[in-house]
Amino acid sequence: MFLKLTLNGPKMNTIFSNITATVILNESGEVLNQTSNKSNKDFEKANVNLEKTAKKHKATSLNPKKDKTQLQHNLELLKDKDNFKAFYEINKEITKTQIKNAVNEDNIIVQTIACINELDKTTNLLSKRLREWTALTIPELEKRLSHHEKFAGLIKDKSRKELLKELELNENETMGAKLPEQDLRQMTLLAKQIKTLYELREEQEHYLESLMIDYCPNFLEIAGPTIGAKLFEHAKSLRKLALLPSSTIQLLGAEKALFRHLKSGTKSPKYGILFTHYLVQSAHQKDRGMVARSLASYLSRALKIDFFKGEFAGDKMREEIEKKFNYVKKEKHQTKE
Repeated sequence: MFLKLTLNGPKMNTIFSNITATVILNESGEVLNQTSNKSNKDFEKANVNLEKTAKKHKATSLNPKKDKTQLQHNLELLKDKDNFKAFYEINKEITKTQIKNAVNEDNIIVQTIACINELDKTTNLLSKRLREWTALTIPELEKRLSHHEKFAGLIKDKSRKELLKELELNENETMGAKLPEQDLRQMTLLAKQIKTLYELREEQEHYLESLMIDYCPNFLEIAGPTIGAKLFEHAKSLRKLALLPSSTIQLLGAEKALFRHLKSGTKSPKYGILFTHYLVQSAHQKDRGMVARSLASYLSRALKIDFFKGEFAGDKMREEIEKKFNYVKKEKHQTKE
């Protein structure tokens, strides 16, 4: 399989290894020993035993910078059809393994967040359609109830006659048309699907929170699931989020305002996604920037503890920052929004 080559250079045995084989060459370029790799496992095993193999044959590795000529000659050994085929097959196997091993909690969390966002868009779009459709027969209901989920629940569970009774209206008083039963049935079917989507969203939200409790508990304790998810969505991974400076975390979500400030000199933003955090909301208008800056600092610390697998300290950190800004709890689990 390998060619015998005469090499110009120092007299020594050299070891040459890649994913297809490990080869020992003497000073004349003759193959003393060759171990072929048939799979990725063989390649990994050869890498583990590379030092032992080199010691056994009194061989040294070539330095790519100092031994360019010899390295070029060794690469000529690969110019064989069988080697090309082995190189392709083992590389393909390595790539498959790497793709498989690349899937982690970051990917699952990002996909869950994306799913929740898509469900929000879908339910809003379908709820708008249901409201317009229902307005043909009970237009008064739309103005009485603005909550989409409750609106869909009413259409799903109650008949037109029952809804009119709740609105204290009779057939002569309503501005809606009396539609055939088959038309009303289609509205009810749509309302049922919308209600199911809201239930799915709630389930996804609980699932996301359970993922974050296991993966980044300190971050979740301070940020809460909603804000935590939005920040996570920007960075796409815990590692990237943990490596961000606190000043960047503070302004995540305010990128347009920041670039507008840099370009045209408008007022610089003081917070992005963190604006909706209960600590920022409870602060006076003039103090919100300071609170957001301090909150971002605590979040940065929490993220580093989670990424480097430190002990849980989120509850102490949350109590510390709440005490710092004299925050008084109105309800339990404020961080869970």
